[in-house]
Amino acid sequence: MRVLGIETSCDETGLAIVDSETGLIGHVLYSQIALHEIYGGVVPELASRDHIKKITLLLEQLFVQTGLTKADLDGVVYTRGPGLVGALMTGALFGRALAMGLGIPALGVHHLEGHLLSPLMKVDGQAPEISTPFVALLVSGGHTQLVAVRALGAYELIGESIDDAAGECFDKCAKMLGLPYPGGPQVAKLAQSGNPKAYDLPRPLLHKGADFSFSGLKSAVRRVVEAEGADKLNHADLCASLQAAIVEVLVKKSLKALKAVDLDTLVIAGGVSANTELRAQLEAELSRIGGQVFYAPTEFCTDNGAMIAHAGLLRLMAGQSDGLNISTTPRWPLSELEPIDATAH
Repeated sequence: MRVLGIETSCDETGLAIVDSETGLIGHVLYSQIALHEIYGGVVPELASRDHIKKITLLLEQLFVQTGLTKADLDGVVYTRGPGLVGALMTGALFGRALAMGLGIPALGVHHLEGHLLSPLMKVDGQAPEISTPFVALLVSGGHTQLVAVRALGAYELIGESIDDAAGECFDKCAKMLGLPYPGGPQVAKLAQSGNPKAYDLPRPLLHKGADFSFSGLKSAVRRVVEAEGADKLNHADLCASLQAAIVEVLVKKSLKALKAVDLDTLVIAGGVSANTELRAQLEAELSRIGGQVFYAPTEFCTDNGAMIAHAGLLRLMAGQSDGLNISTTPRWPLSELEPIDATAH
């Protein structure tokens, strides 16, 4: 079965085709970073308009890349939510209309399930052997969650951010320092040459439950910048200290979640999962307790069409599909999803 996946939840237009036997066949991605950079963040109306301008061109580019045509598709899936409503509607309308014209099934996919399952995707004919149950750490600019994955499609929320997400904290602190948008990768790059102990930054809620809070950390960074001046402080040291604080919270909360549900396998996904310091510390800690940590290839950590195609393929193969009505769900808890019937694969 060959499935086209469409991702338009925010500021990336991503399309990909996956095959049930061979895995990922091809993918294309257009980022709107340059469009939103002057505003220091995503402008929803501009994002929606740019998706409209690029999506047809990207589909044509994908067919050229893969040597396939519309006739080779057996299903179309698209991001239904969560995300920006206008951006989501662009992909949903395009995907549903395409499927209707071809007479093939269509399905709206949960954006976070796409991220969560992306480490299981077969790329270049290879896929890691990850079996359920496991704990997933979903960490990005919009979400920071710990989820117990009892089976594919069966998700139990363990903890989440009560305010800012980890990636949002990275980006907003980077903006305070005058770093280019998006700021997370810029902070990580500067942190490599900095002293992580130079600034004594807080670790909010570190020893309190499974929930996260990063707004206090963001405020602490703001106080440092205001006290020393953005032009005079040591950017590398502050970035290293910020990264150390975020990574310590993510690592310790993940270990606590694993212990709480008596598991030793962790999957991390989302844009922040590409952070090399986070990966290194999680690998070391999981190795210490005899566990394992998995993550997607770096290019598939941020939003992309491949993860949506992969998650949608699993559900289409289980016999799930949507009717003719087109809907988007800007706010959509993972716990509301139907389980994926693995016996149907």
